[in-house]
Amino acid sequence: MNGVSAVRVLTLFAIASLAVGGWLHQTDEADSVSEETNEFNFDTAMTAESGDSDDEAEGARALIPEAESDDSTSTFSDLSFGLIAGGAGTLGSLTIAATVSEAIRVTVLVALLAPMLAMRGNGDDLLTRGRILGYLEGNAGIHFSALRDALGLANGVTAYHLHVLESQGGVISWRDGKLRRYAIASLSREEIGRIRNPIIGTRLAILEAIANSGNVGISGTKVRKKLEISRQLLSHHIRELRNAGMVEAAAEARRPPWRLSEAGQLALLSSLSVSSSEAAT
Repeated sequence: MNGVSAVRVLTLFAIASLAVGGWLHQTDEADSVSEETNEFNFDTAMTAESGDSDDEAEGARALIPEAESDDSTSTFSDLSFGLIAGGAGTLGSLTIAATVSEAIRVTVLVALLAPMLAMRGNGDDLLTRGRILGYLEGNAGIHFSALRDALGLANGVTAYHLHVLESQGGVISWRDGKLRRYAIASLSREEIGRIRNPIIGTRLAILEAIANSGNVGISGTKVRKKLEISRQLLSHHIRELRNAGMVEAAAEARRPPWRLSEAGQLALLSSLSVSSSEAAT
């Protein structure tokens, strides 16, 4: 079962639990009111019969059957309370999860709002999807909230059109921690790999520093002083970047200057593109 189906099943379960629990609770209250009314009417009638003795009144009271036992009433109340608590807890959990995680929020929006928007439909749908595709083409890897804000769309509308585009094979998405990121499906495998794994933090700063030196390269000492990091940390990141084929030695030396490889230049551009597109929203 995928995430959308799971959300729909949980929501239906919660609504059904609340409905049945509420009905049982109302039935229980109605039975209680009925019992109290019957007892009151009986007491009133017995009081009006001035000729009856106390023993006769007690005997007459014993002839009236009880509607339900105390144990049955207690079980009925516990069941209604459990159903209401279960339904409310399920809806509350979905709400909290959607608030904390963008990826879950997108799933909830698609599960609950997409069917209603699909039935409504209007002539602007194709235009909106065209805007989304155009923006994704220039900002591959952008996450849901940044895309929504950039295009000035509502949560449900954005989720619905992205879901349709992904179903049609025009868009791909992936989860990145608490975020849901999107890109057009026509990208090559290499481009998708770079976008899905952008360079961030210290390594991105190192790549930028090296890129500014051009083909001449820059020494590790200058990079370390520029970024104010330790020699051990710089050596670690340079080694990882070199193993990934993103930096290369610019000269034959024991401690050579470093320059970006072609793969490093592409990775830097992709990472900067994702960062700038999200920072602009």
